[in-house]
Amino acid sequence: MHIRDLPHADPGVPDVRSGGRLLRWLYRKQLGGQTKALCWGLVHTGGVASFPVPVGIAVQAVVDRSGSRLLLAGGLLLLLGVLVAVGDVMLHRAAITNWITSVARLQQLLARKTTELGSTMTRRVAAGEVVAVSTGDLEKIGWFVEAVSRFGAAALTSVGVCAALVVYQPVLGVVVAVGVPVLALAVLPLLPPATRRADEQRDKAGRATELASDTVAGLRVLRGIGGEELFLGRYRSASQDVRRAAVRSARMWSMISAVQVVLPGLLLIAVVWYGAGLALDGRVGVGELVTVYSAVTFLLYPLRHFEEIAMAYSFSKPSAKRAARVLALSRPAEGRIAAGAGALGGDLYDPVTGLCAPSGRLTAVVCGDPDAAGRLADRLGGHPADAPDGTPSVLLGGTALDDVPRDAARTAVLVQDKDPVLLSGTLGELLDIPSSGSVRAEEALAAAQCGDVLTALAQGSADDSGDPMRTHITERGRSLSGGQRQRLALARSLVTDPEVLVLDEPTSAVDSHTEARIADGLRALRTGRTTVVLTSSPLLLDRAERVVFLCADQVAGVGTHRELLHTVPAYRAVVTRETEEDAGPVGASVAAPGASVGAPTASDGRFTRTDRIDKTRRIDQIEESA
Repeated sequence: MHIRDLPHADPGVPDVRSGGRLLRWLYRKQLGGQTKALCWGLVHTGGVASFPVPVGIAVQAVVDRSGSRLLLAGGLLLLLGVLVAVGDVMLHRAAITNWITSVARLQQLLARKTTELGSTMTRRVAAGEVVAVSTGDLEKIGWFVEAVSRFGAAALTSVGVCAALVVYQPVLGVVVAVGVPVLALAVLPLLPPATRRADEQRDKAGRATELASDTVAGLRVLRGIGGEELFLGRYRSASQDVRRAAVRSARMWSMISAVQVVLPGLLLIAVVWYGAGLALDGRVGVGELVTVYSAVTFLLYPLRHFEEIAMAYSFSKPSAKRAARVLALSRPAEGRIAAGAGALGGDLYDPVTGLCAPSGRLTAVVCGDPDAAGRLADRLGGHPADAPDGTPSVLLGGTALDDVPRDAARTAVLVQDKDPVLLSGTLGELLDIPSSGSVRAEEALAAAQCGDVLTALAQGSADDSGDPMRTHITERGRSLSGGQRQRLALARSLVTDPEVLVLDEPTSAVDSHTEARIADGLRALRTGRTTVVLTSSPLLLDRAERVVFLCADQVAGVGTHRELLHTVPAYRAVVTRETEEDAGPVGASVAAPGASVGAPTASDGRFTRTDRIDKTRRIDQIEESA
């Protein structure tokens, strides 16, 4: 696998039963690259390990005054130097390639999982956790994957050097062969506390990242309530916790590094002291002592790889565990009905609530519980990933959405959340999405009342062309107001033109006049298509062909907006934000001809939901004009 071949054609199916299994799966997927890196690592470390041989020959040649042996030693040193240089370069290339390709594989897997789960991912895993896994955790996993080959080469070379020393000089070789494993294993008792401290640091960093992302996402709200300093103080506190945890972790790893310096130094002193005594007694030659000393000095080099692999594994294992936990999230990907069995269509029916949205009509749904609307939207878009076992699936034309492939279900039913996200790019790219082709972008923008948005974008065109379609929209549409983002998201949904379109509070951030025009445009553009709008806005409800009122997750009333106002006090209480006692008995509050439905009277002095929404919309208008 080469970097130029990225992205992977198929990242594969990971083993997510544990973090260790995920790391082993990654290693197996890169077996060819790891083998190549190991071979080049053996060339490099083997060349370094062989330097004591020509050095010993050279020293002994000087003692014996042998010019030919000195020349031989010089030639060997030159050859080994070339091997070490080539091996080091190629090892670095192969190891970094393993790092990049493994991280790219995991990134593709995470992207695929995000696409599979959709909005349910952030309901099951915190957004900060996802960010931490896709950045810092992947880097640590890649570090371990990259370090494995270097460690393998260092370990094999160390075993070979110890064996060679035992054969070359048994007395000193045995001392080295016993001492090196002791040095390599000496740090093992320190690894568990070091791992715990590193994991604590990562958890605190994840919480700080989550707090930062939440603060940025709600910055406009924080400014509105004057909460910037409060949240800034919280983030300062969280970042200081991360700093203290990082210092504690660094202290432990510095102790491990100190042990890796002190113990090999003691071994080197012991070998030199013992070897010097043997040389004075005439039991070993000076060249042999120099060779053994040089070999022991070399062994300090692979010991650093032992420390690195221990640190990399300690950091990567919890990171791999978290990545495996995210990748293990699942929802049904394929149904029991084969793809291509026929286009989905017909009435949309939810067995949980009893809601039925007739085919080809605009149905508005009012929920007594605001949270119930979000749960209903998830169900209407397909069986949610976090639904309890045994929860029946939504039916479209009598066919359960769970029984069709996920892609087919998403093509048939499109759900727009109450807080839709706009990706960065130009407006043309935003609207260039898979669609039926029946609705042009201009028609969708007009129906969503985006005229003023297009004017504002044309004025801010980066290339001075005045074409709003070529104007760049920043990440999540932060350069736009809430109402502008909402209308562009609605236009994007209308361009898709699905068989069933589910909108959750699509006009909560626009003013009343714009909302009325959007309702008219939506009804006209979606003629003959099934549309479900979850809302409590009287303007949208009054234009719906059919209104369904849900109370306690069950259908409590069906009819037109005005019929339900007159016949269902609980519905009137939800829409007008009155209590049922204020609403009076059924039929007691009939609107006067020409009066606005749900509008407050001058005599009762109450402020209904419409008043509060109008006030909010006036504030939003002020923000848009600013």
